[in-house]
Amino acid sequence: MGKPKIRFKGFDNDWEQRKFGSLLDETKNKTSVEDEDTLLSCAINGMYLNSELFSHFRGASNVGYLKVKKNDLILSAQNLHLGNCNVNLRFEHGIISPAYKVYELVDCNPLFMQAWVKRDSTKNFFLRASTEGASICRKNIVWEELYKQELLVPDIEEQKKIGAYFDYLDHLITLHQRKCEDTKKLKKYMLQKMFPQNGSKVPEIRFKGFTDDWEQRKLDDVAEFSKGNGYSKSDLIESGTPIILYGRLYTKYETSISDVDTYVEAKEGAVYSKGGEVIVPASGETAEDIARAATVDKSGILLGGDLNVVMPNKDINSAFMAISISNGNSQRELAKKAQGKSVVHIHNEEIKNLIVPFPNRMEQDKIVDYFINLDHLITLHQNKCEELKKIKKYMLQNMFV
Repeated sequence: MGKPKIRFKGFDNDWEQRKFGSLLDETKNKTSVEDEDTLLSCAINGMYLNSELFSHFRGASNVGYLKVKKNDLILSAQNLHLGNCNVNLRFEHGIISPAYKVYELVDCNPLFMQAWVKRDSTKNFFLRASTEGASICRKNIVWEELYKQELLVPDIEEQKKIGAYFDYLDHLITLHQRKCEDTKKLKKYMLQKMFPQNGSKVPEIRFKGFTDDWEQRKLDDVAEFSKGNGYSKSDLIESGTPIILYGRLYTKYETSISDVDTYVEAKEGAVYSKGGEVIVPASGETAEDIARAATVDKSGILLGGDLNVVMPNKDINSAFMAISISNGNSQRELAKKAQGKSVVHIHNEEIKNLIVPFPNRMEQDKIVDYFINLDHLITLHQNKCEELKKIKKYMLQNMFV
């Protein structure tokens, strides 16, 4: 018997020890004709239409597939400890490969069960009923062993409360993920529409009051060029002087960099930002990875050795230059200049010769404000999503026994 650390008000009874199999009633209803219902897949991250996971989803006959109802539990026969188990909360009905097992839940709230199967400790629960499969990377479930294993379960009313809470968290996480993706799609669309394409002198979409042609300018004529200095991942420490390393430009940062979460011990000869620099990675795995740029908003940030540093003159907005280099025709042209095979490089000489279209400074500023705002929204939703995931992980550890 036991009690969780965190409970809803009004619940104080011990949780009851139950055999896992007592919560399940296996269903073996199978299809008798081809394409009898919608084909479903059970994956680590949830239940999906088969076509959402596989572009070529018509394979062998699906006669003999298992029928699935809403709130049924789906368990995989292999690698169950990796999380390939879900309660079907999404679809009213469908069919799924007989490689899975399908169960109705007995005296168990489906939302509670869905939260329980996604707990980290449930992986060990499934591992204890697993055996090595045909290869070392596969573990097969021993079903009789699984059914005999015991877990602690509250009464149905507390199950409902717990299940509804985690369902709400999942809803919020999905909401912020969707808003983040929608904002990224809007940004991508507007980058195509608010910059001239295919030799045009004006973009399709402009802010009111701007009608002049954009001017094609060679970057060597509007900026000064230098390099960062020293430092690699092996130099990173938990706290110290903030530093930007080249790899983070295509894994972490958006257009404008103000908050840096990597640190080193400053060395003699280090290059510090003054604020307003445009930085372009000098090395990377692909030309597309390194044909991108960001602007450093703050002074006093160390600039690592594999960074090209571009300081625009006063009639060029640094963030506008970074956006221009990272997108559209300018990015494609810079990617063409990248050299190397397993590791590709871009040097200042290639960046100097890049020709970029610029409007007047006032229009540059308006465009930058628009895209920086989109970046802030993307970051906001990403941060909120990560915060909610941390809350969910903590509560999964503390609201169960």
